[in-house]
Amino acid sequence: MKNNLLSEKLIYTGKSLTPTHLHLCSYSSTDKVEVTGDSFAAVAGSLSDSRTNWLQVHGLKDTETIREVCNHFGIGFLVLQDILNIKHPTKIEEHDHYTVMIMKIFSSGKTENEFRQQQVCLIHGQGFVISFMEGESGFFDDVVAAIQNNVLKIRERASDYLLSVLLNSVMGNYIAIVTGIDDALEELEEKLLVINNGHDIGVRIQTLRRQYMLMKKAVLPLKEQYIKLLRSENEMMHKVNRPFFNDVNDHLQFVLQTIDICRETLSSLVDLYISNNDLRMNDIMKRLTVVSTIFIPLTFLAGVWGMNFKFMPELDWRYGYVAAWAIMLVTGLLVYWFLKRKKWH
Repeated sequence: MKNNLLSEKLIYTGKSLTPTHLHLCSYSSTDKVEVTGDSFAAVAGSLSDSRTNWLQVHGLKDTETIREVCNHFGIGFLVLQDILNIKHPTKIEEHDHYTVMIMKIFSSGKTENEFRQQQVCLIHGQGFVISFMEGESGFFDDVVAAIQNNVLKIRERASDYLLSVLLNSVMGNYIAIVTGIDDALEELEEKLLVINNGHDIGVRIQTLRRQYMLMKKAVLPLKEQYIKLLRSENEMMHKVNRPFFNDVNDHLQFVLQTIDICRETLSSLVDLYISNNDLRMNDIMKRLTVVSTIFIPLTFLAGVWGMNFKFMPELDWRYGYVAAWAIMLVTGLLVYWFLKRKKWH
C-alpha cells in the first residue's frame, strides 16, 4: 500500500462507472434554486451565502471535479482522499470550519443472498451540506421532495437541520436492513427447531452472518463518534436543532441494540445448527446399527453354510436351500421384533 502523504495524485478506489455530476439545491425561507451540471463551474454561480446550499455529488470518477468542489469549500486534501477511498472506515471527524461523516448505506440485491453497500460522505459547514455518493442513487430523493414542498418548514431552518434529516435517512436505512436480518434469523431459528429440515440452512446462516458483519463494521464506530455532534461546544449545531440530532441518536441506539441481539441470535443459531447436525448424525448411525444388527446373524448363517467341509449333511439335503432361506427370514424377523420391542427405531 502506497503512502498517501507522499502523493498529490487523487485516485478513486471504486468501480462505479457513473459519470460525475452535481445537483445543487440552494434554498431559503423565500426562494429556492436548483441547478444540475457535469462540472462544478456549472453550479458554482448559483451558490449563495444568504441561502442554505445542499450540493449532491454523484459519481466519483472525475477526481478533478471533486477537487474543485473541496477547494471551494475549504476542505482539506486528506479529507478529499478519504472521500475517494470507498473502503474507508466509518468515521465522524470535526475540523475548524466543517464536520466530515463517512458512512455506508446498504441495499438488497436481486436475490436474498445478495447484499450491496455504498459509501456516502456528508460534509457540513456553516450554510452548506455536501453529499458524495459513488453512483447514481435516489437515496435522498425524499429529502429533495421535502425541500421542494417545504415539509415541516425545512427551508426556514439552518443547514444543521438539513444534516439531521440526511442522517435520519441513513439511520432509516440501517433500521430497515438490521430489522430484516433480525427477522430472517428468527425465521431460521424456528426452522432449526425442526431437526429434519433442509441442509441449505447452514448456507443461509453464513449469508446472514456476512450481512451482520458488514452492518456491524459500518455502524459500530458511530457508537462513540456520534457523540461529537452532540457536544455543546460544537458551534455549527444550533441549540434549537439539537432535539433532531437526539432523535437520530435514538435511532442509532436502536440499530446498535438490534445488532447486539443479532449477534446473540447468530451465536445460538450456530450452536443449534451444530447440535441438529449431531442429532441427524446420531439418527443415521442408529439406523445403520439397526440394519447391521439384523444382518449379523444372517451373515453368520451364510458363513457357516458357505464353508467347504466335505461332510456337511445340509449340503446333500433336498430341502436344504429352502430351509436355509426360511431360517434366515425367521431369524431376521425375530431380531427386528426384538429391536422394535426395545424401541430401537
